[in-house]
Amino acid sequence: MPSLLHRGRFAGAVAVAFLSGLVFASAGDFTRFGWAQGKTQPSAQEVKPLADIGSAFEAIAEHVTPAVVSIEASREARGRARTLPNDRNHPPGLEDLFRQFEPRQNVPQESSGSGFIVSKDGYILTNNHVVADADRVTVGLLDKRRFPAKVVGRDPTTDVAVLKIDATDLPVAVLGDDSKTRVGQWVVAIGNPLQLDFTVTAGIISSKGRNLQGLYQSRYAIQDFIQTDAAINPGNSGGPLVNIRGEVIGINSAIASQTGFYAGYGFAIPVTLAKRVMDDLIAYGKVRRAVLGIGINDVQPEQARAAGLKTIEGVIVESFTPSDDSPAKKAGVELGDVIVAVNGQETDRVSTLQRVIRDHKPGETVTVDVVRFGDRKSFRIRLAEAPDEAAPDAVASAERGAPEPADAGPARNYDKLGITVGPLPAALLRQVQVPAAYRAGLLVTEVNPSGPGYRRFDPDRDIIVRVLSPRPQREIRSAADLEAAITSLKDGDVVTFLVYNVGGEGQTRVVTVPIGSR
Repeated sequence: MPSLLHRGRFAGAVAVAFLSGLVFASAGDFTRFGWAQGKTQPSAQEVKPLADIGSAFEAIAEHVTPAVVSIEASREARGRARTLPNDRNHPPGLEDLFRQFEPRQNVPQESSGSGFIVSKDGYILTNNHVVADADRVTVGLLDKRRFPAKVVGRDPTTDVAVLKIDATDLPVAVLGDDSKTRVGQWVVAIGNPLQLDFTVTAGIISSKGRNLQGLYQSRYAIQDFIQTDAAINPGNSGGPLVNIRGEVIGINSAIASQTGFYAGYGFAIPVTLAKRVMDDLIAYGKVRRAVLGIGINDVQPEQARAAGLKTIEGVIVESFTPSDDSPAKKAGVELGDVIVAVNGQETDRVSTLQRVIRDHKPGETVTVDVVRFGDRKSFRIRLAEAPDEAAPDAVASAERGAPEPADAGPARNYDKLGITVGPLPAALLRQVQVPAAYRAGLLVTEVNPSGPGYRRFDPDRDIIVRVLSPRPQREIRSAADLEAAITSLKDGDVVTFLVYNVGGEGQTRVVTVPIGSR
């Protein structure tokens, strides 16, 4: 007992000395209190902006959520008919939000998504993939009411669908203008992810004009997504992406993820595009889309250099659709041209060009400015209506009985390009439907991983059919033709080819290669 008493007195003395030292040091400003002594609350000036943002989110949730709906879609078990490709056809890491209709023998297929009401009499916007091939669609409201829904129309090329329920005086979401949004602005996503009804999440606009290659298997698909880090998951498909003023600026549609669940990258269809599609579906039962009749891609650095552009901006023309009746081709546009403006509006990328053209109707005429390997030209093009994609293109339906190419000699390696080429094998011509115009070209059989052609050519699929630049253009029908086209080029020069790829639907594209460097 005496020992315990002695220890207690000693501990108390140490504590008193420690506290006295802190007071003395603090009074002399020799040291400052740590986190426990600092400010425990932010100032009023610091709190107000946070409070304002919080109040805005609260207002959005309160006013917009009643216009959001849950959607349940089902269909009877049958064949594997789909409007969109299944998940295995998507690029690695790109998952559709909606795991639709995975086939099981003799079991009705069911799934769910989201949508939002755009008129008091019951019109609803959602994603095409939420209701594609559905036999029955049921819509649930925040107030627990449920309605059978009619699919008014749907458009696979934009992934937009319109539903209609029989009701009146419904809460309505206000549609905004996505063209005025800027990267970094706050947004809110509302929907029914993972069967958690009417969930609200917040984030910012991460990017605009995103092109998600491979998401839609359609040559007329419009790729102009708004990217956001607001958490969205399976079941959010078709729900609204809302700005800080409570206006809908997009329809949540897809996520980039290795798992199929939220990983920080969500994508929404711009609402201005969705509204135009909706108006057409309601008025005509289909989308009347104006097209130039071209296959396009964002211009790459070497292509911009070959075209003589000062900046790496523009849209390169890589194919014509239909191949023999393209409005752009009939007006004078050529493969390899870089579109830099339409009606005086600069077109820096594919999504910008698509945004400009979609504001026009079939039959209207636009002025298209292109740069053709250093020369600037303008063309007046009368826009056509996008054809039914079930109709075969002239290129795809080329006759199998066209003459085979003459003997182009044995395979030959070109160090300047980092590729090996040879004549088209007869077995390939029997197996693949190659149009007659491209059968005389040279097949790329190998690509050197350390050569300039690496990742530009697709071995055993790409056929080099024409040199577009340096001018003049010339057809490639033999190794001698290719040798003549590049023999005078030195390190640092660029050469541009027209290439036909035998994979997939079979399309031409423009490939620009820097000579002697990768």
